[in-house]
Amino acid sequence: MPQPTVLISGAGIAGPALAFWLNKSGYRVTIVELADGIRPGGQTVDLRGAGGEVVERMDLIDKMRARSLDQRGVAWVKSDGARRAEMPVTAFNGNGLVSKLEILRGDLVDVLYQETKDQTDYRFNTRIEDLNQNEDAVQATLSDGTTLSADLVVGCDGPHSAVRRLVFGPEEQFVKHLGGYNAWFTAPDTVGLDGWYLMYQAPGVNASMRPSHDPALAKAGLAFRSDPVAYDRRNSDEQRALLANHFDGAGWQCDALLSAAADSDDFYFDAFVQVHMPTISEGRVTLAGDAGYCASPLSGMGTSLALVGAYVLAGELGQAAALDPKGIQSALQRYEAVMRPYIDRCQDLPNGIDGYLPKSDSDIAITAQVLKWMQRWPFRSLAEKKWFTTADAIDLPDY
Repeated sequence: MPQPTVLISGAGIAGPALAFWLNKSGYRVTIVELADGIRPGGQTVDLRGAGGEVVERMDLIDKMRARSLDQRGVAWVKSDGARRAEMPVTAFNGNGLVSKLEILRGDLVDVLYQETKDQTDYRFNTRIEDLNQNEDAVQATLSDGTTLSADLVVGCDGPHSAVRRLVFGPEEQFVKHLGGYNAWFTAPDTVGLDGWYLMYQAPGVNASMRPSHDPALAKAGLAFRSDPVAYDRRNSDEQRALLANHFDGAGWQCDALLSAAADSDDFYFDAFVQVHMPTISEGRVTLAGDAGYCASPLSGMGTSLALVGAYVLAGELGQAAALDPKGIQSALQRYEAVMRPYIDRCQDLPNGIDGYLPKSDSDIAITAQVLKWMQRWPFRSLAEKKWFTTADAIDLPDY
C-alpha cells in the first residue's frame, strides 16, 4: 500500500499537533510555514480540559510542565495599582481564568516541533500560493516555485488562512468581527508581578501584564473597543499608532506599555474575531484550529480547539483513509460531526466583549463585585458551570 501524504499549512499549534498523530498512523507529512522558524515567545496559554487530555495521550504532559510558568492568579487593578478583585490559581479547582498549567505559546509549539521534526518535512519561509484538486489528489503550488502532490491538504494557518481563502472563498464570508482589537508584546516588568497576572480596565480599553520566564520581563497586552478599522496588517507602525490613539494617558502602566510596544521585536496586533463556516472541508482540503473555527482570545479556548481538532482529525483519518476518495470524505464528515458541538460551545461568549472591555466605570465596578461573589458559596458552583467547564465539553473518542 502506498504511503498516504498530507500537506499542512501552518506551524502553530494545530499543524505540529496534527503531524504528531499522523506520523504515528504512517502518513508522510509536510508542513509549510511562512515564518523562518517556529515562532518563539508569545503569550501564555493553558492546558486544561480536553486539550490537556490530548497532551496526556501524547505522553507530553511532563515536558509541558517542565516549561510551564509558576503563576499565582489574576488580579484586577485600579489606576493607582490597588486591587479591585483577585482570582487565585486555585479557584474553581485550578480551572479559573489562570489555570493550574499555563505555558508560553512558543514553548508549547516548540515541544510539539521537537517531537515531530525528525519525521515531518518542515519547510519554513514557504507558503501555499495555489491549490488544484481532483478525486485522487491535491496539487499545491508553493511560494518557492515548487509543486507538491498530496492526498490531503489541511489549513492550520490561523484566522486569516490562505488555504481557506483559496478553497472556500474570501475572508469576509467567514470572519466575524467582535468589536475590538488586541496587541501582545514583551515589556519590562515595571510593577513587580511576583507571579500575578494583572489586568487594568478603563472604559473601552484593557491593559494587562503577565509573568514570563524572565522575572525582569512581562508578557503585555493592550486591547481596545472599536468598530472595524482599515489598516495594513503588515505595517506594525500603523498598528502602534492605533494603540497610541486609544491609550495615551489612559492610566496605570499604559504609557510605559506603549513605549515598550514601540520597541518590541515580538509585537503582534489583530482584531478580536471568530471564524464561522458552514462546513470546514471541501473535497480533499480541510481546516483545523483557528483557520476553521477560531473562537477568539476572548474565549480562552483556542489552544484546546487546536489540540482537540488535530487529535480528532488524525483519529478519523486512521491508517489510510486519505488514499480512498470515499474513505477521506467519510473521515472528514466524521471529523466535523465530532467537532461541531465543541466548536459551538467554545464560540459561545456569554458576555461577548463586554467583560474584557467594559463600556463604563460603573460596568467596571460591577464586574469587580461579580468576580468576588462568583468565587463564594453558593454562587461558586453556578459560576463554574457557566464559565469554567467549556474545556471539558467533549468526550474524546478513543482512537
